[in-house]
Amino acid sequence: MTLPDTLALPLPDAAATARLGELLAPMLRAGDVLLLEGPIGAGKTHFARALIQARQAAAGMPLEEVPSPSFTLVQTYDAGDAEIWHADLFRLSLPGEADELGLTEAFEAAICLVEWPERLGRDAPPDALHLGFAYAGEGREVTVSAQDSRWGQVLAALRRFWPGIADPAVAAG
Repeated sequence: MTLPDTLALPLPDAAATARLGELLAPMLRAGDVLLLEGPIGAGKTHFARALIQARQAAAGMPLEEVPSPSFTLVQTYDAGDAEIWHADLFRLSLPGEADELGLTEAFEAAICLVEWPERLGRDAPPDALHLGFAYAGEGREVTVSAQDSRWGQVLAALRRFWPGIADPAVAAG
């Protein structure tokens, strides 16, 4: 299977952002890392909250409040078969600081949702799924990309199930 470089998904409202998190939640497994990029207010935390709560609901667990980890830097959640780490690295100044949080070890053992991943520098996992959130008119858009074949089925599912999808790989070819 050829992996598309980029998939652009329209997020016309907050409900669409939540639906994306709910759609991706059951496709993830321990060791998966999602790098959530984009400006403040673009929907990164809203997406993470929906994904975490969808995993907890699927595991029959009570839904936890999922605040932004801006001040704690990392919040962890039990989601049944996998622990979820939600990190906001905005306040880090050096890439090595993420290692001090235990985040690089969590990349191998947990589902990790990382906001402001550029702060990881070279510690960013090369096999991560990238989600670039951006403003698009009154709503948002997310660009989903991956370099690792692990994500081929995930991107294919998004292509099948997401309304109004734009696939630059198809459009260019």
